Amino acid sequence: MAPLEQDALAVREQLFHERVRECIICALLFASLYILCHFIITHFKKHTDFTAVHDDEDAAVNRIALGLCTFTLAVALGAVLLLPFSIISNEVLLSFPQNYYIQWLNGSLVHGLWNLVFLFSNLSLVFLMPFAYFFTESEGFAGSKKGIMARVYETSVVLLLLTLLVLGMVWVASAIVGDDAASRQSLYDLWEYYLPYLYSCISLFGVLLLLLFTPFGLSTMFTVTGKLLVKPRLLEDLDEQLSCTRFEEAAVSRRI
Repeated sequence: MAPLEQDALAVREQLFHERVRECIICALLFASLYILCHFIITHFKKHTDFTAVHDDEDAAVNRIALGLCTFTLAVALGAVLLLPFSIISNEVLLSFPQNYYIQWLNGSLVHGLWNLVFLFSNLSLVFLMPFAYFFTESEGFAGSKKGIMARVYETSVVLLLLTLLVLGMVWVASAIVGDDAASRQSLYDLWEYYLPYLYSCISLFGVLLLLLFTPFGLSTMFTVTGKLLVKPRLLEDLDEQLSCTRFEEAAVSRRI
């Protein structure tokens, strides 16, 4: 085998091993986040939400909804932790540039994690969470056999109609805002334009809600903290307290 072919084979082998390593790291990180989010949801949910259902069909539906909600929460937590993870990995690489065991913390891994987070966040936002809600509320079409598949069919139809409605609203909004004729022609660039546009609109709505409810949350947090903490008595006047105690004692003695 020629040296050039050996070099090309070595490069392909290295790329293959790097790809496998990134897939394993992403799978381990997501599995850890999924387990953590499962414990969080099962800790904060009501005890009768998923355990006290006597019907096997309803219990299976609730377990599927729990899995979808756990997946969505894991994706959201991964999106929140992606920026701190990239910053910490960059600092670790700068601190130990020659260490072999931390060379997997590179830009390719962060880029792959970002692509996965963007993909699964769109999937969770557009399909999984609405599917989980409609799936728990569905009962199957009238006249059809009862079961899980009947609920799946009804949920899929309702979700399809909702998707068409939302895409139509987004297309109309983009046609009103945009001045070019290409924005009014078709939905051929759904993945490249309309879905990121919808994602940006929902993200903007979430940021506005965050700005609106953060002051209320902080005020509630300080109120609860003020009730739980014991106020210091360093600045109190002891002479005034003694005089008040004497007056109260004198008033009680007069009544007696």
